[in-house]
Amino acid sequence: MNTDKPSRRTQVLIIGGGPSGLLLSQLLERSGIETVILERRSREYVLGRIRAGVLESGTVELLREAGVGERMDREGLVHEGIYLAVSNRGFRIDFKHHTGGTVRVYGQTELTRDLYRARDAMGGTILHEVDQVRIEDADSGSPRVSFRHEGRERRVECDFVAGCDGFHGVGRQTIPADVRREFERVYPFGWLGLLSPTPPVSEELIYASHERGFALCSMRNPNLSRYYLQVPLDDATENWPDAVFWDELKCRIPRDAAESIVTGASIEKSIAPLRSFVAEPMRWGRLFLCGDAAHIVPPTGAKGLNLAASDVYYLWQALKQHYLDREDEGIDTYSARALARVWKAERFSWSMTRLLHRFPDQSDFDRRMQQAELEYLETSVAAQASLAENYIGLPY
Repeated sequence: MNTDKPSRRTQVLIIGGGPSGLLLSQLLERSGIETVILERRSREYVLGRIRAGVLESGTVELLREAGVGERMDREGLVHEGIYLAVSNRGFRIDFKHHTGGTVRVYGQTELTRDLYRARDAMGGTILHEVDQVRIEDADSGSPRVSFRHEGRERRVECDFVAGCDGFHGVGRQTIPADVRREFERVYPFGWLGLLSPTPPVSEELIYASHERGFALCSMRNPNLSRYYLQVPLDDATENWPDAVFWDELKCRIPRDAAESIVTGASIEKSIAPLRSFVAEPMRWGRLFLCGDAAHIVPPTGAKGLNLAASDVYYLWQALKQHYLDREDEGIDTYSARALARVWKAERFSWSMTRLLHRFPDQSDFDRRMQQAELEYLETSVAAQASLAENYIGLPY
């Protein structure tokens, strides 16, 4: 293998070519700030990942600002509320009525595809299938990143490094252990997800709390449905042939939905573990963390991608201020600003998870408290307004 280290320079080196890294690169480049993206996987792999697609109103506006909102606006589904079901009986939370806002359903895969096209159109530099990434001297004025690409050792010198490289990436691990503090809650169950080329059972999402466990009816588009069941962490997809999945889903959702649902062969099935996780701080020297590199939320509150977007917004604004205005207040306050919003979203996601799922160690008292909280939510205008405000997204 050739072991020389050809170097190049950029202003911002972004590790991670998923939605957060691509969006940050797009926003920075449109502001005249040069970037290079390093991605561990191939483009085909990144575009093949199945992820959530509920976008907060702030995320929608940020994507428009980045110049990638045209297809989202044309094809995305505007939702003005959600349904909550309790023991097969449902009620609706009206976002539009309580807040004036909405969310938009648009698959993360499609969003990533739009961002790739935008980066390609601007001649963006994205290096795929890189490994052995090392962030060096991030606490100095001259950080650099070394890595292996196409059989060669390479190095990029830069002004700043953005770690958009996910929970298992090198970004967070580069922050020294005596500086980094981590908070975590691992949940004792997972979500079994099934993707089906069938029309959704409802025009809006259905969140169902049932004695047999949680269920969610979601969608990617008018002809592609995504359904979830709460299952034990040690369960396996092999235990859930399609017919068994559909029967169990029908048991947990409202009766009218169960009677009208269109079933079909699955095209993807997987089990995802649930955790709440936050790492502090989100900045060390000239290294910044964005998205899953710094925080994970259970998907119950639809906050994962949206939190990554708000991180990107804060970092974009901070770097733009640094380069264009020669001011570093945004850089100095990035971690505190991002974490303030992160913890509020963590609270909402944790509360939704606690409210709707069955826990293995749950007592009769705990179950009664869930029932009382759901009954209060059904009848209280203030409680519904609070849920709606958090679901559509708190302001940046």
